[in-house]
Amino acid sequence: MSSQPNSPTEHTPRTRLLTSLGYREYRLFWLGGAFSNIGMWALIYGRLWLMHDLTDSPFMLGVVTASSVGPVLLLSLWGGVVADRVNRLRLVTVTRGMFAGLALLTGALITTDVIQPWHLIAISLCTGILLSFDIPSRQAMLPNLVAEHHLVNAIALYSFLSAGSAIIGPGFFAPLVNFWGLEALFLLIGMAYVLTVAMLLMMKPLPQKPTPAKGWLWRGLKEGLAYSNKNRIILYLLGLGIVGGLFGMSFETLLPVFADQVLSGDVSWYGWLLLSIGVGGLTGAATLARVGTLNNAARIHLIAGAGLGLSLMVFSQITWFPASVGALAIVGGFSVMFLTVNNTMVQGVVDEEFRGRVMSLHQLTWGVTAIGGLLMGGLAQVSDAPMALLVAGFVTVLGTAAFATSIVRKWCPQRGSNPRSPP
Repeated sequence: MSSQPNSPTEHTPRTRLLTSLGYREYRLFWLGGAFSNIGMWALIYGRLWLMHDLTDSPFMLGVVTASSVGPVLLLSLWGGVVADRVNRLRLVTVTRGMFAGLALLTGALITTDVIQPWHLIAISLCTGILLSFDIPSRQAMLPNLVAEHHLVNAIALYSFLSAGSAIIGPGFFAPLVNFWGLEALFLLIGMAYVLTVAMLLMMKPLPQKPTPAKGWLWRGLKEGLAYSNKNRIILYLLGLGIVGGLFGMSFETLLPVFADQVLSGDVSWYGWLLLSIGVGGLTGAATLARVGTLNNAARIHLIAGAGLGLSLMVFSQITWFPASVGALAIVGGFSVMFLTVNNTMVQGVVDEEFRGRVMSLHQLTWGVTAIGGLLMGGLAQVSDAPMALLVAGFVTVLGTAAFATSIVRKWCPQRGSNPRSPP
């Protein structure tokens, strides 16, 4: 890395779990992430439930997912080039402010009773465009906030926020929807993003050496692709992440269908399913923060990928609500571990000069959930939701076997030498 931040304050007792919070800038970044993750959680699931309420169509749920994530597939590569050329902190501050505006707009459309499916799709597209530039910069900021030997802990702690928002979110999701309507939910989302912007404005400038603007953005993109192509570890990690994103992470699109039709519940049951994902995810993140290192990351990745696929297959066949909640918690735990360790391993091998571009490529592992959402929605439309998730879990297991075993063989010898040298 180009430079390292100051170490956490000495002589202050800290558990291994909370080590990275000893860095001031990371603390502010983490607090801002806490507010924005709650906002993003509610934004995603609020839109899914709203579309389900408006259309009662599994395919339209897939359309909402594709609208939110699809732009990431098209634009995130350019977002990575921009992330290597501009001030990442300023860029993230601007995008988070615009998320606040979109959430407030959605709330206003619901309040005035003019909301239509096309409004929801258009706003979702705007969110996806912003994410294409927001995510590469936000991901590339993390290694500049802590020392390298605390990177696994920092990324795992940040993943706490996604899992934690899935615990806090259901606590106010159903009550808000039942008593004040979805408009209150989206107004709260807007305020959460305002608080995120406040935290980011308190941060000091980060150590970053933007890549000189040599030629057009296209040249920077080609350089990033060539760099990734030379590093087999990065290619394998991207391949495994894409399989996981396409099949393993697309199950959330069909949760409204499971709550309403498979389990014969309502919005409260939907909230409980989301809560179980959060509890499982928080447990998985805590486990990774305590035991995960760059040395054992490859083996953890293999276990997490296989566990995700198998637990998803089990969940797809359960029709008893309490058992569904338990199975989905296991899915949530493995999914957070899978995503976090994949991210960490890529961050551990990439050079700072190419970090933004490589992390934009890595966002394809999340961006393909747009295709996965459409695929799951379409498959559920022609067959049923349980069959769609059964197939998704099976393919996730096969993909893990194909990629993770090669990663394990190459990763351990590489960690004994220069961690950024292509194997």
